Amino acid sequence: MLLLLLLLTSTSNGDAQRIPGLKKDDSCSCQVNSSVWAFPAIKFEGVLQLMQDCGDSLQNLQEQVKLSNERLPQILATIENVTARLEPYQYLNDQGLYTALHLRQLANELRELEEDISSIHQDKPSDQTQKLTQEIGKVRKDVDKMHLSNTFNMKTVKEKLRSLKNGVESCRTIPEEFINKQGVCSQRIMSNISTPVVTKISPYGKSYTSGSWGRQAKQGMENQEGSGEFYWVQPLVSGNRLGNIVRRYRSYDDFIASKNHEDVSVAPSYSHANAIQGSGTMVYGEAVFYNCYYSPELCRYDLQTKVTSRLKIPDVGTNNQFPYCYYNCKDWTDIDFAADETGLWVIYSTLGNHGNLVLSRLDSEAFNVTHTWTTRLFKKSVTNAFMVCGVLYATRYVDRFQEEVFYAFDTATGKDDNTLALPMEKIENGVASLSYNPIDRQLYMYNDGYLLSYQAIF
Repeated sequence: MLLLLLLLTSTSNGDAQRIPGLKKDDSCSCQVNSSVWAFPAIKFEGVLQLMQDCGDSLQNLQEQVKLSNERLPQILATIENVTARLEPYQYLNDQGLYTALHLRQLANELRELEEDISSIHQDKPSDQTQKLTQEIGKVRKDVDKMHLSNTFNMKTVKEKLRSLKNGVESCRTIPEEFINKQGVCSQRIMSNISTPVVTKISPYGKSYTSGSWGRQAKQGMENQEGSGEFYWVQPLVSGNRLGNIVRRYRSYDDFIASKNHEDVSVAPSYSHANAIQGSGTMVYGEAVFYNCYYSPELCRYDLQTKVTSRLKIPDVGTNNQFPYCYYNCKDWTDIDFAADETGLWVIYSTLGNHGNLVLSRLDSEAFNVTHTWTTRLFKKSVTNAFMVCGVLYATRYVDRFQEEVFYAFDTATGKDDNTLALPMEKIENGVASLSYNPIDRQLYMYNDGYLLSYQAIF
């Protein structure tokens, strides 16, 4: 306060006042104008108001800081929640979903397509190969124009390339006699699905809510002694994730009566490296095909030689990265084997296809991938999928007692159809597995411990 008073009582120019005086009788006398040192009340009141305003501002700031500190944990929790929810989709950015496809890469892919379709047309000329050649020629012109233009729809061109690749794969792998032959597959798309023709509780009990079952699916083995017509059940244990036992019944009557079974061990235990993971198992011929334990690899267990073979598909999603979901996720369903009139298939997703369904045809004996198709259907948006006559079908949840086949992708044409509405009755919510058998043309569902089968109608 003393400093404040000194400041207030100083002269306006900040200098000391000089006053002349007279010396008289050993004393000095002078006349002083004290008005220059009058107390500056107006300035003092202004300073006091300024101090008051500063105090109020400081108090407001302190209240804001206090409020921010109180809300900060909530804000951080929200950020962590959003980050956790976005993390599964980070790969979309990492893999370049939203970046333009480099023109050189586009040209390379197109050149490979041109070489493939030219080779196929020389070996197996058809109207389809001729049509694809013309379509690829049109795309080539569009790509050439891109080099001279700054405006183009890369997404449309990329989708066209995907469609052309599927068409080339169809010409390469699907025999023309199969496409054109009369019979069950001449109509291509199913027209309906029956009510369940078999309804049975799993021989392991209802507590085994996840697994797979069916009939040996390779055609031409029905009359072979010791193989052919046998039914099988594969239950999952350890959190509905793992298994190592496949139970076989030599006849339909034995299966219905749950007698005369044989338990086949594909691995010493369910935690062995060759054990089964997930409910996508398929018995095709004299082999069991499944997702290997805690691995992106596919396993083939030979029922005759007891030897396990492995196959790795690049970029495949596994370990709950892309399971079947829609209403509720069915864990450990990343890899799903299927069979139909054209052979053995595997259904999965990849990061490169942004989690959409990918379909590969397998050589069941050599155990390798022969051809691959990509779709635009997000795998987590469906409850299950299966193959019939070279057509991929997908299902979605309707309610506890009904599923619906709503999507089809025809490998013969490379085209998809999402306008289907084929109902499937069920007993419980969850669909652990759903597969087709070309021998009896039935669909086999593992439905939360219930074993159901349906007749496919064309």
